[in-house]
Amino acid sequence: MLRVLTGVRYDTDTAHEIGEAQHGEYITDYSYWRATLYKTPRSGRYFLAGEGGPMTQFAASDGDGLTWGERIIPMTPGDAQEWAELHLPAHRVEREFGPGEAWGPRLVP
Repeated sequence: MLRVLTGVRYDTDTAHEIGEAQHGEYITDYSYWRATLYKTPRSGRYFLAGEGGPMTQFAASDGDGLTWGERIIPMTPGDAQEWAELHLPAHRVEREFGPGEAWGPRLVP
C-alpha cells in the first residue's frame, strides 16, 4: 500500500515491518481488523497500515454508510510504542523500542 499524506510518503513495500496484529475471528465481522506497524527507512516515521470492517478505524464511506476499508495512519513514536505494547509480543516491542525498564513508568487506567 502506498500513500502520500501531508507531503510524506508511506510505502509498505519499502518500510520496515515491526509487527502485525488483528482483532476478531472472522473477516465478515463488522469489527474485524488487521493492521501492521511500520517504520519508514529514511525518516524513521512510524505508521499503521491496515484494513477492517465498518466498525473500525479503517472503514471507508460508500456514500450510504460505512463499509470495509483500508488506510494508512501516521503515528508519533509514543503512539507507535503504545500500539505495539497493546498488540504485539514483548520481544517485538523490545526489539524496536528497547527493554521495558527504559520506557519509564506508565500509568494504567
